[in-house]
Amino acid sequence: MIQIQLTLAEQSFNLVLAEQKIVQIFQQQQAIGFDNPRDNYFEFGLGDKVIGLDTSLVNEQSLMLYVNDQLVQKLNIPPVEKAKPKQGLLGIFALGFKLFKSAKVVKVALAGASVAGYAWLFTFEFALMLIACLVIHEYGHVRAMQYFGIKTKGIYLIPFVGGLAVSDDKITTRWQDVVISLMGPAFGLITSVLGVVLYYATEMDIFAGVAVLSALLNLFNLLPILPLDGGHVLKSISFSMRSWVGLSVCLLGVLFGLWISYTFGLMLLVLFLFIGALEIVFEWRGRHFSHLVPLNQYGQGFSAVMYALVVAGHVAVMMHFADSENAILSLPMKILSS
Repeated sequence: MIQIQLTLAEQSFNLVLAEQKIVQIFQQQQAIGFDNPRDNYFEFGLGDKVIGLDTSLVNEQSLMLYVNDQLVQKLNIPPVEKAKPKQGLLGIFALGFKLFKSAKVVKVALAGASVAGYAWLFTFEFALMLIACLVIHEYGHVRAMQYFGIKTKGIYLIPFVGGLAVSDDKITTRWQDVVISLMGPAFGLITSVLGVVLYYATEMDIFAGVAVLSALLNLFNLLPILPLDGGHVLKSISFSMRSWVGLSVCLLGVLFGLWISYTFGLMLLVLFLFIGALEIVFEWRGRHFSHLVPLNQYGQGFSAVMYALVVAGHVAVMMHFADSENAILSLPMKILSS
């Protein structure tokens, strides 16, 4: 990708190009809409004028500028710079991590270690329930990625941490980030509701346990803390407003996470918060060059509503068993209300 800065009518514009296609246009750090009426031609409004950009000569480092369909200037643009290969230990680590992700045997080994670890801490039945909830949650992320045409490497179970849906491609819009993040908890909600239905159909406590466990795990994942799913939704909405709003809101999420960690003694969450803080810093530093198409006002509101509905669904499942005589079934609601 290359970035070009233009000054039109004393206003600054930044273009983001991928080969001969314009993927984003920014005006004063805010993305603006544009049309693509024909191949390699893009246009947007500026006051009472229509600005046109012909990218057919991008490979020759030229860009044609039109005003009201009249050619006014031929701009020289920089060549596309190829990324330099990683060197040293960092490059070796990156290569090793890539090989690690691509090995199918590792998936099986991690899954087996997860089952064994949870069975050692609790019971074998509980371990299978937990693994099932994690796999369904991560499968929701995978299905969302596939819907957007993003290549995936599958699901990895990490002992005592959770699961991870790994992709080969990067997302290109904030909307993709919201949908992919919410589809995991949404699939988890389906699991919880199905558990409730099977519980009343069979009167077996194990299905109620699956429903409550799935609700608790997914509700935790919906906390507005990076790198959890709720944090990604929060980041996409807030950074689509303005960069400083995104930074402020995400930092408040970090403080909220620290309070949660201190209150419940969740030391592992502190590690997540450290990773999330690094993500916030990188997002802020790259705010002027982000390739992600932001959410418009409608998208921001719709994303917030979807998030609230998924949260409400999991809370409803937990509240349904809040008065249960079974201490395990009522425990999640007691934690939530403390």
